[in-house]
Order: sequence, then C-alpha cells, then structure tokens
Amino acid sequence: MIRRLRTLSLPGGVRLWVSAASVAFLASAVVSHGRQLLQLSLDRQSWLWLALGLGISALSLVVNGLAWGVVLRWLGAAPRWTPVVLLFLESNLRKYLPGGVWHLLERLRALRSGGPCRQPLSGRQALGAVLLDPLLMAVAALSLVALGGGLALLALLPLLALMPRWLNPLLERLERRRAKALEVDPSGLTPGSLRLPGYPWWPLAAELVFVLCRFGGFACCVQAFDLAFQLDWTGWLAGFALAWTAGLVVPAAPGGLGVFEAVLVLRLAASVPEAPLLAVALSYRLVVSLADLLVAAAARRDLAALRNSGYC
Repeated sequence: MIRRLRTLSLPGGVRLWVSAASVAFLASAVVSHGRQLLQLSLDRQSWLWLALGLGISALSLVVNGLAWGVVLRWLGAAPRWTPVVLLFLESNLRKYLPGGVWHLLERLRALRSGGPCRQPLSGRQALGAVLLDPLLMAVAALSLVALGGGLALLALLPLLALMPRWLNPLLERLERRRAKALEVDPSGLTPGSLRLPGYPWWPLAAELVFVLCRFGGFACCVQAFDLAFQLDWTGWLAGFALAWTAGLVVPAAPGGLGVFEAVLVLRLAASVPEAPLLAVALSYRLVVSLADLLVAAAARRDLAALRNSGYC
C-alpha cells in the first residue's frame, strides 16, 4: 500500500496543483468581495504609505543581495560585494519565469565563471551557494511565525535542522534533486562528502534582517488601508512570515503568485475583515513586483557598466 501511494502522482506535480488551488481561491475571494473592494478608497496619505512600501521593498532586495554575499563568505568563497549584489538583483526578476529556477541558474553560472567572486567556484560549491540562500530565508521567516504563540512555536524546529549534523545531508539532498535542472553533473555530488563550516549564525541573521525588511514593505500596505488597529504587529508579522514562506517554498506559479495571498487570507481572515485584507495582499503584490522590476533594471545597467570596465 505504501509503495502504491509513493508511486501516485498528480499531473504537473503537487506544487502546480497547490498553486492552481491558491489562485482559484484568491480569484473566488476577489469576486465574492468585489463590491466591497471597489468601495475602498485611498487618500493622499495612503498613497504615500504605498510609495514608502515601494522604497522599503526595493531596499529589502539590496539587503537580500548582501545576505547572499554573507552566505558565500560563510561557505569559504571570496565575494566581491558590488558584483555579487548586482548579480543577485539583476537575476531576481527571472524568478517570475515558469519553472522557478532561472534566477538560481543565472547565479550558478556566474559563480562558476568567477565573475562575482575573486575566483571561480566548482559546480558543487556554486550549487550549494545558490540553494542554501533560499533555505536560510525560509528558516528565518519560519522563526518569526513563532511570534503567533501556541502551536506556532513549532516553527522554531527548523532552526535545529541547521545544525551541521542535519544541514549537511539536507543540503546534499537538495543538491541531488536540483542538479539536473541547474545543469550540474550529479556524479560529483558524492553522498557524505559535504562538510559545511558549522552552524550558519551570520547567514541566518542576515536573512532574518531581509525578511524583516520585506515585512516593512508589507506593513506600509497595512497602514495604507488603516488596518494596523485590527491586529497587533506581532500577529501581522507572524501571519506575513507564514504566507511569505509558503510563497517561497510551495509555488509553481511565477513568484509565488496566489500562494502568498491565499495563505495570508486564510491565516488572518478570522481577525481582519476579508475585503480590506485582500486589498492589502493585492497592493503588496503590486508593490513588490514593481520594486523587483525597477531594481532589476537598475542593476542590469550597473552590472553592464562594470563588465564593460572589466571589473567583473
């Protein structure tokens, strides 16, 4: 029976169906609350909050690039900070492409060519560097879910998975699963050969700062619709962290579209009116997407200038 269950699979994979269900749920919620959404209006102060949210979201991307540099340094690479951050920002827009791996593939190719670091990384080193970054993001975000109290405290358990005893085999497993999609020869991924330098305190702290900056952009959207009084900020942060983690880990849809919004509504609808909560989720999606676009365009220009100068 267990073997039969293991062989069962959904067409397109489970993540595709989860993403499709999330988008369908979100669309249904928007339709059912359409009249209430149309009645919501933004005044001048609300637009200023959204503009501030755009700025903070753009800043969070720079912090994310710096956090990736911290990951590289912890792994023993010698990052050149300006090229590392610009590469991260320029490639970030590729996460919206179908497949969800193109931004990782672009970074891996650059690491193997030696552009953002002082020397090229091996396929194994580069693969570990691009996969450890989202793993640490997810663990950092989940640690904030624990602010919700109760069973949410179980969200602290992934912090134990970062102990070398478990992180080494976990990252090895991720490498083997992603090797083909990221064009790395799996024959070089010998089981039991990965040795990370210890517990990733500094990379985890850097990713935590990034997630908090990301929440800052979301908080501006909450303020724009005057919902801050509906829930204490630890509740908002815990709900956001859970939804953001789901959008990072689960999606087959580009950029986690639908998954973040659906989880946020399901998590907070009992405490916050659903129509304005939907408005917050949708406005946040627009804000972060615009920030991704603007920052990637600026980074592409600056990265091209660096390459023309021969710096990378």
